[in-house]
Amino acid sequence: MPSPFPGMNPYIERAEVWEDFHIHFMSVAVEVLLPQIRPHYFVKIAENVYIHERSADERRPLGKPDLSVTPAPGPRPASDTATAHPGSAAPAAVMIPDGAEETRAPFLEIRDRTTRQVVTVVELLSPANKYAGPDRDQYWAKARRVLATPTHFVEIDLLRGGPRMPWADMPACDYYALVSRYADRPRVDFWPIRLRDPLPPVPVPLRPGEPEPTLDLQTVLHRVYDSAGYEMFIYAGDPEPRLPPEDAAWAAALRPAGP
Repeated sequence: MPSPFPGMNPYIERAEVWEDFHIHFMSVAVEVLLPQIRPHYFVKIAENVYIHERSADERRPLGKPDLSVTPAPGPRPASDTATAHPGSAAPAAVMIPDGAEETRAPFLEIRDRTTRQVVTVVELLSPANKYAGPDRDQYWAKARRVLATPTHFVEIDLLRGGPRMPWADMPACDYYALVSRYADRPRVDFWPIRLRDPLPPVPVPLRPGEPEPTLDLQTVLHRVYDSAGYEMFIYAGDPEPRLPPEDAAWAAALRPAGP
């Protein structure tokens, strides 16, 4: 079942949905691109990793809660490592830090099959990339490093929330995609997208003179929506950020009826 929206589905932007969508989006993007770039290239999923050291007041349990895992009643049983694992007793013990949190955001690398050189980087922005702070600074520093090399760069922003990346002369839009070909810099091709617009097909450059594969963003979104079963759980709340009244009424009319 495809998404009921003609373009981006604003309910996918909700915080509890986005991380899952980001992972699925990259996996489907690989499936779409790979047949178009064989046999000379391959696609690898890599990750941007952001590590946050929290203050004592901000600390929370390590990792994300799993509602299917509940603690056993009663006190935790004492552990005797030497008895439980004879012959493997450690000379010392350390504790797991609870002040650190790790955020991962997948991206794509298209690599030359022979040289293994990265030819193109494809990024889908996440909230961590967009809001002011060290994660945004880290992402933009990485983007600038890529832009200083003979590597093409594709950036996709399907989140209305958060300030845009500091590309110059960017037109007003709700979402966008851009393609920075090495030979054209500092010029960057840009696709501004409004809430009700279909998502465009975006070219993914390779070596000069070679046919460019296409990443059809609308096709990818529909495939993710279907394979992840989003119709069953993403409509439990309002879109985030909230839509203006006219757009909110439009979105509410398109959302599927509840079970």
